[in-house]
Amino acid sequence: MDYEIAFSSEDDGRWIATIEALPGVLAYGATKDEARCNVLGLALQVVAELIATDHRAPDVICFR
Repeated sequence: MDYEIAFSSEDDGRWIATIEALPGVLAYGATKDEARCNVLGLALQVVAELIATDHRAPDVICFR
């Protein structure tokens, strides 16, 4: 599974990171790196729930 992280910045300087392939996975950060870390944490929770629910685990999970 490959997931692309998209970034944008707010007028107040905050960064937003989203993973469109995982609905609802959006996180803010004071820096781009903080937003990336926050969105990865949320994405891992969502992917873990999908694995637990579907009982199928991918061999590789990649975030870009």
